[in-house]
Amino acid sequence: MAPRKASPPNFSQREFRASLSMFATGVTIVTARTATGELLGLTANSFNSVSLQPPLVLWSLARTAGAMAVLTHATHYAINILAADQKILAERFSSKGVDRWAGVTFTEGVGGTPVLTGAAATFECFNRSRYEEGDHVIFVGEVEHCTHRAGASPLLFHGARYYTEHPL
Repeated sequence: MAPRKASPPNFSQREFRASLSMFATGVTIVTARTATGELLGLTANSFNSVSLQPPLVLWSLARTAGAMAVLTHATHYAINILAADQKILAERFSSKGVDRWAGVTFTEGVGGTPVLTGAAATFECFNRSRYEEGDHVIFVGEVEHCTHRAGASPLLFHGARYYTEHPL
């Protein structure tokens, strides 16, 4: 029996992106250090929990991203879940041609990874595994340390705009 395959999509890439944007997500900045100790950080909203035992989380990065080589070989990275008062950081760390780290305060976490001050939560991860799927690589991190800021309002992203929570 021949292996089954998905039917070709009957929608455009633009329609797919617009549909994906209807899923509200949190906003994270993934941070790491290069082999020479330079700071690396990028905004990502493709974050999710995987397992409680062992504690695993995942996030994904485009194969063409400039940070791919560093993050593929890094032993550790941190996932910083942004609070509503960190919108400027989300925008800066998703921009090109700017000094992303100018004036940013952080502490040194597991494996020397920068952990952003004021994040709603942080997950300091061992770079456990990677899976290539489509035009992205899925990173699975084993959480070695985590913290959260009790009462912090989250920064949310929906329909290409930033929001924060509003209780129903």
